[in-house]
Amino acid sequence: MRKVILALGTSLDLHIARPNGAVDFLYMPKDLYPVQAAFFRRIDTAILGRKTYEDALAMGGNFSEWKLTYYLMTRSPLANPVPEVTVTSATPAQVVSRIRRKPGKHIWLMGGGELARSFLAADLVDELSFAVVPKLLGAGRPLFPQGFPEREFSLLRNESYGKGVIALTYARKRPRKKSR
Repeated sequence: MRKVILALGTSLDLHIARPNGAVDFLYMPKDLYPVQAAFFRRIDTAILGRKTYEDALAMGGNFSEWKLTYYLMTRSPLANPVPEVTVTSATPAQVVSRIRRKPGKHIWLMGGGELARSFLAADLVDELSFAVVPKLLGAGRPLFPQGFPEREFSLLRNESYGKGVIALTYARKRPRKKSR
C-alpha cells in the first residue's frame, strides 16, 4: 500500500515556519543530501495545504522541478493556479483514496501544520519523518496544531548529521484488530 509520509523540517520547539511563513532557519547539512535523495526516490506524489503552496510560490517554488504529482488541498478557489498542481476541496480521506487507487510510490504530506492536523485527525498518516534543526524560535507556525486524537508511533530511525541536525523517522503503530 502507498504510505502517507509527513516529512518536513522543524525547529527544536516544533515550529515549521516563522509567524510570517519564512523558513530561513531551516538548513540541510551536506551529509543529509543522500537521505533527501533516497526520500525522493520513495515518493511520486505530494499533498500540500494552501499556506505551504503560497509560501512556496513566494519563494520562487518550481512545481515541475521534482517531477511529482501535486495535490493542493484548499477550501477556496485560486486566482491563478499553477498547471502542475491539482486543486481539490475533497476531504483528506477522499484525496488519499483517489491516489491509492492508482499504482505508484508513497505519498509525501508536504505541509503545513493545519494539513498535518487534518490528516492525523483522519488517521491517514503512516509515517513521520522530521529533520530537527537546533534552533528555538519561540513563536511560529506549529508542526502539530491542536485538534486531533492521540496517535501512537514507533521509532524507526534516529540519526544525527552535521550542524546538529537530527533526523527522526516514526511508523504509525496501529491498534491490533481483535480476533474472535
